[in-house]
Amino acid sequence: MTTQPRPDMQRDAERTRAELLAVATEVFAESGYSGARVDEIAERTRTTKRMIYYYFGGKEQLYMAVLENAYRGIREAEQRLQVDHVDPVVAMRRLAELTFDHHLDHQAFIRLVSIENIHRGEYIGRLDSLRTLSRPATSVLDEILARGREKGVFRTDVEALDVHIVISSYCVFQVANRYTFGFLFDVDFTELGQRAHMRRMIGDVVVGWLTTR
Repeated sequence: MTTQPRPDMQRDAERTRAELLAVATEVFAESGYSGARVDEIAERTRTTKRMIYYYFGGKEQLYMAVLENAYRGIREAEQRLQVDHVDPVVAMRRLAELTFDHHLDHQAFIRLVSIENIHRGEYIGRLDSLRTLSRPATSVLDEILARGREKGVFRTDVEALDVHIVISSYCVFQVANRYTFGFLFDVDFTELGQRAHMRRMIGDVVVGWLTTR
């Protein structure tokens, strides 16, 4: 006869796993895969390496869990965006601004993506689940584009992936090039007025592009 775990034990386990993921995200984003140490993650969470291995199996599995969780964050944010019965131009602007806000508020995500690209996708290539997880990104865009075309306000020669590339590349730039671009052009992307300006700009760029004949 198997004994079911008590609800409070299950909640504690979920909290512990979430805390480990949050701290591991910071450590991997700061130090990369090679530089990150499981000992440091254990110390920051006041737990043990043994506990980390219990939940994730090892450093590699922990890193891949961090990657998957980071991508899940932006996908879940996109799914929470209500675009039904919203003017498609307004909906597209909201999606662009949501992506901008998420990337600036979750800069560890961008650093993880940069690190993974430095390693030529060595670990993300083992996460087939992310292909399924990424489909909503284009499905939301497909829905908005389809309604915009029906109304005759969006051009017909642009695909959802095209729009995703434009929005994503712009938003990633704000984080990935913050220090070099800031030094060269004396601009601070984190200054509130500058951030608001850049946020409006991506909405203007995408809407202007899609409504241009």
